[in-house]
Amino acid sequence: MSATVHIREITLGDAEKFLTLCHRLDQETHFMLLEPDERTLTPDEQRQALRSLLAGGRSTIFVAEDGERGELVGYLAIEGGTYRRERQRATLVIGVLQSYTGQGIGSRLFQEMERWARQRGFRRLELTVMVHNQRALALYLRQGFMIEGLRRQALFVDGRYVDEYYMAKLLE
Repeated sequence: MSATVHIREITLGDAEKFLTLCHRLDQETHFMLLEPDERTLTPDEQRQALRSLLAGGRSTIFVAEDGERGELVGYLAIEGGTYRRERQRATLVIGVLQSYTGQGIGSRLFQEMERWARQRGFRRLELTVMVHNQRALALYLRQGFMIEGLRRQALFVDGRYVDEYYMAKLLE
């Protein structure tokens, strides 16, 4: 699918579209944390969750929006540490619909997020990835993340235990 995709920060008005995107990701990939029936937020609850996330100014979500269809097709969430000793650190979660992978959307989401993180003084970005998710692992390595550790049997997916890599990138 070749489309004009815009990267921007999420707004409260995106709550329903964002929830739809998350439901679609839960359905189409086994690499996200939640299983298809686990996400139970209503659009109003999602709006409130976004309001809380955005209120502190140290967390946000970047979304990829298909300009022709007006739907959200990917996102990258960054959540900053809340305690003084961890305020320089942020945790990341990314998801892109399968029909939009391979178009550089993930890289563009990371570029916008990193610009935002640097402006707010973050020094360390962290994420986890299932070891068999080769496409995501390659993206993270290209973005400068390094594997710092292995979380053995960290998840239970499709009837089996799955290892995760713990990855980080230092912003200097």
